[in-house]
Amino acid sequence: MTMPILRKIDGNFFSGPFPAFIGNMYALESLSIGQNVFSGPFPKELGNLKKLSVLSMSNNNFSGALPPELGNLANLEELYINSCGFSGEIPSTFANLKRLQIVWASDNAFTGKIPDFVGNNWTKLTKFLTSLSNAYICRRFQGNSFEGPIPSSFAKLTSLTSLRIGDIYTGSSSLDFVRNLKNLTDLVLRNVLLTGTLPSYLTELNSLEKLDLSFKNLTGPIPSQMFWMYLTHLFLGNNSLTGAIPELHTATLQTIDLSYNLLSGDLPSWVDTVLQLNLVGNNFTPNSSNIGLFPGLECLQRSFPCNRDSPRYAQFAINCGGQQIISDGIVFEGDYKSLGIATYVVTNAQKWAVSSVGIFDHTDNRHYLQSTSAQVRGTDTPELYKSSRISPGSLRYYGLGLENGPYTVNLFFAEIVFSNSWRSLERRVFYVYIQGTLQLRDFDISKEADGVLRAVTRNFTVNVTENHLEIHLFWAGKGTCSSPYYCNFGPFISAVSVVPNFRPKENNRTTWIAGVAVPVVVMPLILIFAFLYIKRKGKYEEEEASNHGKSQFIAEVSTISAVQHRNLVKLLGYCIKDKRHLLLYEYLENKSLDQALFGHNHFHLDWPTRYTICLATARELCPKISDSGLAKQYDDNKTHITTGAAGTFGRPKTANRLEDDKIYLLDWAWDLHENNQSLELVDPTLAEFDENEALRVVMVALLCTQGSPSMRPPMSRVVAMLAGDIDVSSDITRPSYLIDWNFGDSTGTTHDPGEAPALSSVNANVSEFSDITEGR
Repeated sequence: MTMPILRKIDGNFFSGPFPAFIGNMYALESLSIGQNVFSGPFPKELGNLKKLSVLSMSNNNFSGALPPELGNLANLEELYINSCGFSGEIPSTFANLKRLQIVWASDNAFTGKIPDFVGNNWTKLTKFLTSLSNAYICRRFQGNSFEGPIPSSFAKLTSLTSLRIGDIYTGSSSLDFVRNLKNLTDLVLRNVLLTGTLPSYLTELNSLEKLDLSFKNLTGPIPSQMFWMYLTHLFLGNNSLTGAIPELHTATLQTIDLSYNLLSGDLPSWVDTVLQLNLVGNNFTPNSSNIGLFPGLECLQRSFPCNRDSPRYAQFAINCGGQQIISDGIVFEGDYKSLGIATYVVTNAQKWAVSSVGIFDHTDNRHYLQSTSAQVRGTDTPELYKSSRISPGSLRYYGLGLENGPYTVNLFFAEIVFSNSWRSLERRVFYVYIQGTLQLRDFDISKEADGVLRAVTRNFTVNVTENHLEIHLFWAGKGTCSSPYYCNFGPFISAVSVVPNFRPKENNRTTWIAGVAVPVVVMPLILIFAFLYIKRKGKYEEEEASNHGKSQFIAEVSTISAVQHRNLVKLLGYCIKDKRHLLLYEYLENKSLDQALFGHNHFHLDWPTRYTICLATARELCPKISDSGLAKQYDDNKTHITTGAAGTFGRPKTANRLEDDKIYLLDWAWDLHENNQSLELVDPTLAEFDENEALRVVMVALLCTQGSPSMRPPMSRVVAMLAGDIDVSSDITRPSYLIDWNFGDSTGTTHDPGEAPALSSVNANVSEFSDITEGR
């Protein structure tokens, strides 16, 4: 009656040495003890279980070498020894296990060469050191310390359907042994020192669906026939392949990783945004055809040409996997876009980028993002660890257009997937490279932090010499793969912060953007102060023979100057002389945005810069601004209101010099929208711009001008729409105030001639700001 219990005892958290007396249960045919905490040497007595056909001891804490006595299990067909803690060489007695069909042996400390008897004796293998079923396909024969080359005897394993070998750092291997493995559907030879060119006989493996030959030394062109195979996933990244991308491909091919090669030329006509195609780190040029389908790709070619020798930045910070937040006084920009199997993202400002390559088999995490609602301990800024970016293989962050010099790179980690109940079993292990130099080997987040849901940071000093920075997190096959869930492995990071160890030049991009964008961002605050100032102005003039007026002016200035905000131009002082009251503000050497747009200066605001300013403004301001930019001057003696434009506009709201149908900007915009001609609103001086982004901006602007406040989106949705994370609603209509009102003089007076003015007192001006204070 004890047989069924002992047959399968995995996942019960048993600890201590595994009992040797189990070797006396000679009738056992299957023994599964995986996902426990057994430790110490594995008992040699289990070599007595001659009827055993299945032995699974994965995910335990055994030590020492595999006992040679296990070679006596002549009936063994399935052997699972991954993540067990074993070390040393595989015993030669294992040559006797001639009935083996499935073997897993990843994430141990095995040494020596892969035994030649694997190919000569284990000829019944169908899945070598890999998966039992699709549910477990993320098992890999990786993360050991084997030496190369891969034995040529593997050519005899003609029954193999799945072969995964990885992370062999010595002894180069040849691909010749795969020539006759016609039944392969899954071939992964990742990071195993393959050399030479891609052989043509690979294209004869007609059953192959997944091919991964990444992180090797392969050279030469890509055979055009390779893109005509029935593959779904092709990984050829991090080699030295040359030439162009083949002109044709099959419809089955869904994912292609060609990153970090020496490829060049034009992109083929079949390239589209549906296909996952990573071309980072090659020699493609911005003038190549179809390059527009991959925004920012030119910045991530081998020379990193964007702002090379003309740096615009000296720091950046990223909230990996989450929305933009301010933590400890630092703005961590959002990094919440889905990546996938072979993709990259460059920010609109081309300030930083992220690239990910790798596949999680059998997982619902298709966005490669993780988040938690639990509290992360060991930090004063727990909000920074609520989200993380995860990758199954290779994850890179780039700083672009950086000023050369020494920097401090701060990396923030917290294990938010694993739970305390699995603490002794789960291990997430990866490497960290910065500027191509290995900084962290076998980095285990929960081990370094002394537990899960605990923060840990690592800081490095690096030197930027060519205006770009690369942070590379790489999975080398080590760590558990299925505890407590399948496919929880790979590099994992919460945030990145990069700061200079020098004083940046005053003319770099950071200062320039501040000098131009600040007037836009703080416009509502300036409007409030302008309103208060205008309201008092009349009284100042009446009391100018009096000291009372001066004291009021000084009190007003004191009130304004007491308000401090990093996006508000500082009021530094004032001057009172005779009838002149002067205010002294912080100097902005680049003047205001309207002068950059319309003035005659050396600034050229291209489309990405303008779009970045719009998006940054939306992210910074929480309220929804209604009719912003109008500071009203009210005169009790006048029956109509005159409004004057304040702040910066893409063009004035009224412009008499234009044709009649273009005088009023909003009315003209609606006319163009209703006639599907919205792109005519774009500044004609822009030689190039992203049409999709431009249309998105126009649609968001029209949404924000809807007559009813309930129809106008909150700023959180404005940000998401501008960033392209959600679709812009097309359910909009021309506001009634445009239909019912007549447009008056060029100063902007608006009223219905048959009724009293809609805004007839200062109360109207105050009500205009109520939307701001109430979050509308």
